[in-house]
Amino acid sequence: MVVVHEALNSGPYPLVVSTWPFLDAVRAAWRTVDSGFSAVDAVVEGCSACEELQCDGTVGPGGSPNENGETTIDALVMDGVTMEVGAVAAMSYVKDGIRAARLVMQHTKHTLLVGEQASAFALSMGLPGPTNLSSSESLAKWSKWKENRCQPNFRQNVVPINSCGPYHPRDSLDLTKEACSRAKLLETSESRSSLVGLHNHDTIAMAVIDRMGHLAVGTSTNGATYKIPGRVGDGPIAGSSAYADDEIGACGATGDGDIMMRFLPCYQVVESMRLGMEPKLAAKDAISRIAKKFPDFVGAVFAINKNGKHAGACHGWTFQYSVRSQEMDDVEVFTVLP
Repeated sequence: MVVVHEALNSGPYPLVVSTWPFLDAVRAAWRTVDSGFSAVDAVVEGCSACEELQCDGTVGPGGSPNENGETTIDALVMDGVTMEVGAVAAMSYVKDGIRAARLVMQHTKHTLLVGEQASAFALSMGLPGPTNLSSSESLAKWSKWKENRCQPNFRQNVVPINSCGPYHPRDSLDLTKEACSRAKLLETSESRSSLVGLHNHDTIAMAVIDRMGHLAVGTSTNGATYKIPGRVGDGPIAGSSAYADDEIGACGATGDGDIMMRFLPCYQVVESMRLGMEPKLAAKDAISRIAKKFPDFVGAVFAINKNGKHAGACHGWTFQYSVRSQEMDDVEVFTVLP
């Protein structure tokens, strides 16, 4: 069931919209844009605040261990005026994901840098590090997961040699009785909805309209908990986790990135608004396209048009997004019920 919520920002610019009740992050972005800085400046400051606060343990360092117990960071920034994008993915040893993404946009002709080379680039550009991105909490979570035979996980159609791997394709092995039992265990492991939920996969995606009416978006996440090392989700993918076009509007997304990135929902939202859809219908349409193919997925988007009208749509969970505008005394949270 796709549920939408819509509201009209009747006040003047600026405007800040973010996934989830990340109030301090929105306030940081608001202080920046309300002081006359650009939309890009504001989304960087807002997402950076969330990284420092380790919002819900799913943004910044210290959360979402992968199968090896390591934390890595994905981030993106997009300028809706120039359509320039900077992004980093699977970045280790550097905690400032959104600032690294901006450095990619400012100081390279590339769009996306990944892995240890993204870390090396960020360090060479002056960001602090190298830093161990794990925490006592993330390592404790990982240890408990190991004790549970590394379940649940993101593997499929494989057999572990031991309870936690290494893994081999089921079809390539002559299965013994014991191996068959392990294969059955993987077949009956938990569904995707148990792997991706409110407190293990809630990316911050933020959109800002500045005083000049210019748009920018940014995202940051430490990804899915217990992901396979090397996995990159939708967070650093322009058009999936976020998208902005100064002439039309912007979108931010959160949820099961492995599914959502196959549909580029935020690009879809913006293009639907370009064709005349209101934010409410554009958000609903983008989510419905995914739900039609993957009815068990969980995810959500928010949409804003260039006039500041905003809406949200979700599937599989209750979604909240936060808004701060000139007419508001503080951040307001809008709830989209499942």
